[in-house]
Order: sequence, then C-alpha cells, then structure tokens
Amino acid sequence: MNGKIMVTYKILCKADLNKEIKVEELLANEKIAKIIKSEYAKGFRNIVLLSDNKEAKIKLETLKDLHTFEVDKNDFADILVLAEEHATLNKLIKKDCERIELMDIETV
Repeated sequence: MNGKIMVTYKILCKADLNKEIKVEELLANEKIAKIIKSEYAKGFRNIVLLSDNKEAKIKLETLKDLHTFEVDKNDFADILVLAEEHATLNKLIKKDCERIELMDIETV
C-alpha cells in the first residue's frame, strides 16, 4: 500500500468535562425554566416548556486543540502509538494529560 494517512488527535486530561444532559432534564429544572421564560416569554403567563424529542441531548465538554500529523499507510496498525510519540516529541503531554483520542484518520 502506497500513500499517506493524515491523523488528527486530541490530548485528554483527568480534569476534562464530558457530560450529556437530556433537554427534557434541562426543561424540568426550575432555575433553567425560569431563565428561559424570562428571556423568551417575558410578560406572558401560564407558559409551559416542552420538547418534541425526548432523547435530544446537550453535550458539555472541555474544548481541546486538535493536532495533526502524517504517516505512511503501512503504519495504520500503529497509529495510536505514533500519535502518542508525536505528542511526546512536541511536548504536548503534561501532568494529568496523558491520554490520546484519535479524532480523524484520512487517506491522502
């Protein structure tokens, strides 16, 4: 196999936030419902907040920088190890930030 692979990854830390909240749960929270009503229905009475999609979710996660490097297609099986090496060589790995998550693998 000839060619290259473009690998994109991010560094994960222990203190990173990664949480999903159902919209239904948000709308059931009195504080959030009050804020939404005061912002979008000011002056109205007897307002109810509803969601058509019971499974709709909002995701809260720590914003991360994406890092990219290129490898040969022959190295496909070692992409995770190569990503870790790339992060180490570029001094991206710090205390409590030692895990790598592959985000995208694209043939070039």
